[in-house]
Amino acid sequence: MSDLDLGSPTPADAAEITAARTAMRRAMPPWRLLLRRPTFLAGAVILLFWVVCAIFGTVIAPHSPTAQQLLATNSPPSAAHWFGTDQLGRDVLSRVIVGSREILLIAVAATILGTILGTALGLVMGYFGGIFDILIGRVVEAVLALPVAIVAFLFIVAVGPSTLTLIVVIGFVFTPLIARTVRSAVLVESQLDYLSSARLLGEKPAHIMAVEVLPNVLPVVLVEFTVRIGYAVFTVATLSFLGFGVQPPTPDWGADIAANYGVLPAGYWWETLFPALAIASLVVAVNLVTDSIEQVLSS
Repeated sequence: MSDLDLGSPTPADAAEITAARTAMRRAMPPWRLLLRRPTFLAGAVILLFWVVCAIFGTVIAPHSPTAQQLLATNSPPSAAHWFGTDQLGRDVLSRVIVGSREILLIAVAATILGTILGTALGLVMGYFGGIFDILIGRVVEAVLALPVAIVAFLFIVAVGPSTLTLIVVIGFVFTPLIARTVRSAVLVESQLDYLSSARLLGEKPAHIMAVEVLPNVLPVVLVEFTVRIGYAVFTVATLSFLGFGVQPPTPDWGADIAANYGVLPAGYWWETLFPALAIASLVVAVNLVTDSIEQVLSS
């Protein structure tokens, strides 16, 4: 055996190598860890595609999404219309591209609203506890007992469908869901010594929650935010399918499925398939990004 042949690594060496790699991963910025995950990259690419479509949809779309070509109704996919046309002769591809704007706008805005309100409510519930936590907790549980889509549906029926109504209603529906998760994280933090030290220093509760507690529960808030975007996309599409979302003639994936699924038996599958695939791809992309963020933050 040569003097340079050091042999196979021992179990102790393997353990040291594993520990070193773990330490290196923890020392790396979270964004670099995310970029090393194929699932995050795949989800981010799909999300970026739809964001670009939402911003520049009218420029990218090959045709006007609302222009009707009555001599080309129900045309199958072709070189002129890659995704075919619908019952009114409108280009399906153009409607899918431009339709991403409303669903992304509503989903993201509603999730931001729900995250802000839910985080604030969860901080208060977890920090103060006691009778306040019990009373608010019962209200939260009562809301959570009802399906999200049903609650949103009832509110929209009472107020009337509009983009602002959808944002506000979905945001308020998500508030107790996010508050429950944030409350659990705050309860864990409340057992740590730094909160007792802050109270002894005479800091006010609002300052403690905003400066001491909130930064430590931000990873939980971030994960909850990304999770709720996926649910918001599905909720908007569901309400649009039921006729209580974005109103015609504005392109919308859920509304287009509702308008065209009745012609499926006639063989016009493309009018429903491509909007449905758009919804599925967006939800899957959000889930891929969410899972990657959760794994990085928990490692």
